[in-house]
Amino acid sequence: MLRLMTSVEAAPGDSAHSDLASGVPAPNGILVEHVGRSFGAVHAVRDASFIATPGTVTGLIGPNGSGKTTLMLMLASLLIPDAGSIRISGHDPVTETAAVRSRLGWMPDVLGSWSSLSVRDTLIFTARMYAIDKAAAATRAAELITLVDLPELADSPTRVLSRGQKQRLSLARALVHEPDVLLLDEPASGLDPVARADLRLLVRRLASEGKTLLVSSHVLSELDEMADGAVYISRGVTASAEALARSRASARPWRIRSSDVEALRAALVACGIEETAIATDRTELVVALESEATASVLLSRLVGAGVAISTFAPAVGDLEHAFIDLSSEEPK
Repeated sequence: MLRLMTSVEAAPGDSAHSDLASGVPAPNGILVEHVGRSFGAVHAVRDASFIATPGTVTGLIGPNGSGKTTLMLMLASLLIPDAGSIRISGHDPVTETAAVRSRLGWMPDVLGSWSSLSVRDTLIFTARMYAIDKAAAATRAAELITLVDLPELADSPTRVLSRGQKQRLSLARALVHEPDVLLLDEPASGLDPVARADLRLLVRRLASEGKTLLVSSHVLSELDEMADGAVYISRGVTASAEALARSRASARPWRIRSSDVEALRAALVACGIEETAIATDRTELVVALESEATASVLLSRLVGAGVAISTFAPAVGDLEHAFIDLSSEEPK
């Protein structure tokens, strides 16, 4: 199950936690402490704190206008925070910008391309901007073209690429200098289902290599399948520990399907679920359950009662559940 993270915390057993406790930033990864940024009277980010550790994928979730993009821009050293501190692989994006950029791969939601350059030349040119020599740049470009599955378009001008193909090129550009930390903003935008599945596998592979990945996306089902944990931000503030605890403890809808819907409904009532609390969605019944333990007990009782169950699963993923639950707590 995904963990939602708040304040500055690390997974149990992570050395980053002891580094932080001693006042020494983690040598790798992302450390954000009480960061704020305003644009005149608009407080885009008020108080953001979290840690993302090497070898993990962290989702950044929140409603539109929550401050996600502003936060990502500060992490990428493209905006200076008004308050708080950021460390990328132990370096400050404000005072050690070059060191941060040498270790950071940044994939924005939309990244323009040089329309007359080929895919291959775009990657070579990007590599050269990181002071990679010509031979190594050409080799790296060839590796990345294969990695993001653009071999048939390698020598075509980027103006002929579709939106999804440009996203894959953007990801390759973010990886060209083999960074330790990756910031991916809506990486699945414009990708077809096969490309989305490939992206998930690639993201998990990069994490297995020890990289730190922070992924911002509105496609929460995608994040559920690739992320180890998530940070929720709204109105420029990362969620409190108390809010996250309430979210984890709140009831979640579960979908149940049987070849005999009426027998299933009667069995649910016999198990103590009020009939008014049972919703019908096409061929499935939906009930709210407080935990996976409660769901396991209910499933066991239904099977024990002789009800043929073909589907028994949460109606929404962990992140979508948290997103809906935390959003419902916000003042309107």
